[in-house]
Amino acid sequence: MSKIIEMHVPNLAESITEVTLAQWLVEDGDYVEIDQAIVEMETDKASQELFAVQSGQVKFEAEEGEDLAIGALICKIDTSVQATASEKEAPPAEEKEEAAPVTKEEKKVSVTKTSPPSLVSGHTSPAAAKIAAEHDLNTGNIIGSGPSGRITKADVIKAIENGTATIQQGAAALLGSGKSFSREERSERMSRLRKTISERLVFAKNSTAMLTTFNEVNMEPILAIRKKYRDPFYKKYGVGIGFMSFFSKAVALSLTKFPAVNAQLDVDKGNVIYHDYVDISIAVSTPKGLVVPVIRNVESLSMDGIEKEVKRLAVRGRDGQLTMDEMSGGTFTITNGGVFGSLLSTPIINPPQSAILGMHKIEERPVAENGQVVIKNMMYLALSYDHRIIDGKESVSFLVSVKDYLENPETMLLGADPLDILLGM
Repeated sequence: MSKIIEMHVPNLAESITEVTLAQWLVEDGDYVEIDQAIVEMETDKASQELFAVQSGQVKFEAEEGEDLAIGALICKIDTSVQATASEKEAPPAEEKEEAAPVTKEEKKVSVTKTSPPSLVSGHTSPAAAKIAAEHDLNTGNIIGSGPSGRITKADVIKAIENGTATIQQGAAALLGSGKSFSREERSERMSRLRKTISERLVFAKNSTAMLTTFNEVNMEPILAIRKKYRDPFYKKYGVGIGFMSFFSKAVALSLTKFPAVNAQLDVDKGNVIYHDYVDISIAVSTPKGLVVPVIRNVESLSMDGIEKEVKRLAVRGRDGQLTMDEMSGGTFTITNGGVFGSLLSTPIINPPQSAILGMHKIEERPVAENGQVVIKNMMYLALSYDHRIIDGKESVSFLVSVKDYLENPETMLLGADPLDILLGM
């Protein structure tokens, strides 16, 4: 007796009312096992897989790229259908017994039953195609690992990391095989994540009294520490010692001195919400766009704890595995435009937070020191803040505090200069 089970878009979060069906992970009509990932959905914040609730034959009720409301029908599963022998796992070829000689009649039958290459082989899924287009990749150089050789999002991301998909394109450009004087145009649909980013940026600009203050920091002390402790730190903790741990620790200590910078405004109730903890959002660039995962309780983490969390979140963001919980909350944001070569910028606040710190490129510059001009590795810092709850004095003092901690890293151990504590200053 046939029993059909319907699968609908689940209620993912209170703020999410619609999702985009990014890609099917199986083919229409396939037999799927219970708890098998069958479809990938793209929400405002992250990608999420949907798993089969029962085993059976799947029938698609929605198409890739389609926007679906919460509760909308995605597919149906016919639980009365049983897995065929071909769908069961076959033993490896080397473990099979030696076959008997094939007769001429059997050879003819085997030839007529040989199936042609799948039309899906080499085909790029919509999600993979979008990422490939954003990075100008030639998908013809990518071998698909999906069903019937289909090129998946993971295949494209792997090609980006390895750089294998751009080799042929670069050579073609050098040989002049590209189109000259091209005036072609193409229109691509904005991803749900890109739409959300654009809406939030416009909201931040229009709904906050945003102002930016600047300073510069001498990075020589931190560069010296990283050079001295890079290898032993990695051997002990299994993670590199980067700049983010120093900046996160300096920010956390400074936020305890200036709690308004770590606060947020509740406009509806007319209240300012202060936080006794520091949850730092770190801006991570992914193939899909900018995501902002959160490091919780930075004020309580050690340097290696911060680095491990940064690495974990960065890898999950790159692979599109971040959950909504990992990107929700946050009391302050740090963004590093320096990794892309930015010398100076004015970062935009990440609502409902009230401030964001922008890191930039480390560059050798002449600076005055003790009446002499010397060359130092310097970095510009930019703090954008909501002037409605953060005064100019607080914002400038906060940024100076961050600068002092970074230029005197030993003070981050106790939160102040050890000599000041010794002398009771």
